[in-house]
Amino acid sequence: MTVLSSLCVYCGSATGTDPAHRQAAATLGRLLASHDVALVYGGGRIGLMGVCADAVLDAGGRVIGVIPEHLNKVEIGHRGVSKLHVVPSMHVRKQMMFELADAFAVLPGGIGTLDETFEIITWRYLGLHDKPIVLVDNKGYWRPFLGLIDHVIATGFAKPAIRALYQVVERVEDVIPAVTAAPQPALAAAAERL
Repeated sequence: MTVLSSLCVYCGSATGTDPAHRQAAATLGRLLASHDVALVYGGGRIGLMGVCADAVLDAGGRVIGVIPEHLNKVEIGHRGVSKLHVVPSMHVRKQMMFELADAFAVLPGGIGTLDETFEIITWRYLGLHDKPIVLVDNKGYWRPFLGLIDHVIATGFAKPAIRALYQVVERVEDVIPAVTAAPQPALAAAAERL
């Protein structure tokens, strides 16, 4: 079983058009706080990122934000978090978030969230880590992504085993149980190779 003290949550810097995504982000934040799991996230106070961080903080939990200098003003770096790391680049941001987290959960988001999702799955595929990854398919948001993975497999560019690199849940309430039920990562994190 995976020991979970910190969870990296990838999600949008916008809230989207469906209020259910905002509610899911808030619910996940409250759940993290109630389980004493620190939120590691992109450091903004806007969008689903801000909703999740605020929910953790409002429930008395810990929040660690990592934001690159050039986005600090655009995404309005969250000054109320437990710790805000302002870093020089997106690459440093993603590596630091990776290093600070025991596992990853992905809520709805835009192209930045897609980038983070593909990258963390790819890093696991390449054997750079063995940390659990959970996609939260809230209201079917990730079905097109899952369809793309099926297409990649069907056209011979990946093997079906690639699906084992991540789990899919429909509700945020299933994130912590999915992560803690996963085997303890067997690989030492190879952050120096990222």
